Amino acid sequence: MGNKLSIKNYINTVRYYLKTEENEESSILELTDNPDDTKTFISSFTGMQFVLIPAGEFDMGSPLEEKDRSDSESPVHKVKINTSFYLGKAAVTQRQWKKVMGSNPAYCKGEDHPVEMVSWRDVQEFITKLNEKEETDKYRLPSEAEWEYACRAGTQTRCFFGEDESKLDEYVWHAGNAGNKTHVIGCKKPNPWGLYDINGNVWEWVQDEWHENYNGAPLDGSAWEDGSSPDHISRGCSWLCDTWFCRSSGRFRRKTENRLANLGFRLVRKL
Repeated sequence: MGNKLSIKNYINTVRYYLKTEENEESSILELTDNPDDTKTFISSFTGMQFVLIPAGEFDMGSPLEEKDRSDSESPVHKVKINTSFYLGKAAVTQRQWKKVMGSNPAYCKGEDHPVEMVSWRDVQEFITKLNEKEETDKYRLPSEAEWEYACRAGTQTRCFFGEDESKLDEYVWHAGNAGNKTHVIGCKKPNPWGLYDINGNVWEWVQDEWHENYNGAPLDGSAWEDGSSPDHISRGCSWLCDTWFCRSSGRFRRKTENRLANLGFRLVRKL
């Protein structure tokens, strides 16, 4: 009985410190209930948590009647994701970046906050080094289509939780509630597929080059990299965004060398 109580007290203590770290924000950094679940993957080197995204198809982009839309989100087109993949439950953290790269470039410091102030090329270097350290080739950025597919999680509404903007605070760190900073990953509710902060905290780099619209976009979910643009794309909004921008189809053009305090990334791990 004594040993059982000691183990229980230890686990509760670990949970307590994980919850109270970073201004008492509780997050997905707590102990994973079922680490052997085939629907999740945890990196043994960085501790990154991934969730399985099933293959499927969806309508990418925003319809003409969608509130606050942009013409760059047109035309709506059907994309078929043929292969399931793992996607990070949250953005890569400063702790995880430092584990691979040896330094922390972030402006809003916090080990378990998203890393930011990283360019698209910085992220490519991180991916190369992470693959080398784990002796694999499975890590990469998501394509823009994969990102939107995972964000929507089977929905086609303006936001994955529906059209009611009053629910935004339950899911998203944005300019109205973030207090001018990033926050520990996973403090808000996840989307239906278990992804945290997908529409807030930090913008997220994707693999694709920027195109002014979706005319000619790949229909198989692959990244659009035809060499026609020097710029890339971020998705998802951030702690600096007004609420109207926090939509599933929102996208933003970025200079490839942009390093911003509200721009990070999450990774794909191939099966």
